[in-house]
Amino acid sequence: MNQQERRQFVYDHRTCVFGYARKYHGPAMTIVYYVLNGEDELLVSTMAARGKARAVARDGRVSLCILDEQWPPTYLQVYGTGVVDRDPELAADVLTKVISLMAGEAVPESRRPQIAQLAREEERVVIRVRPYATFETPPRHVYKMSDVDTLTHFTSSSLPW
Repeated sequence: MNQQERRQFVYDHRTCVFGYARKYHGPAMTIVYYVLNGEDELLVSTMAARGKARAVARDGRVSLCILDEQWPPTYLQVYGTGVVDRDPELAADVLTKVISLMAGEAVPESRRPQIAQLAREEERVVIRVRPYATFETPPRHVYKMSDVDTLTHFTSSSLPW
């Protein structure tokens, strides 16, 4: 994949495994929805008390394993710098977009106050992730046994965002 194809993969999908350094124990990973803010920022909604927000406030280095929602799985690793944004309007906006993604339909304007209230009650924040690199390993899927005859693997390296 070239740089534009890697970015397009991120733009075309909405779920990822969000990885971050825990204070104790090993790295943590969780599946989350993300939304785009322009071309160079991914937004993740979470609660201020959750580990993601606390970890990013401590150390902004994060990774997102962007998932293709189709089977067999295809993915693209994105490395970024995260910051916690505590703006309640932004938190309500991002939560609204995530709910739309989850429901598969736009949130009616009449529901907006309810979602804003939920964001306040849950003390929602937004993790803003600015990617700086990707790590792409093209999938090598076996759809039928004869695919094994031409199956190849190779290593990859970090590439600029």
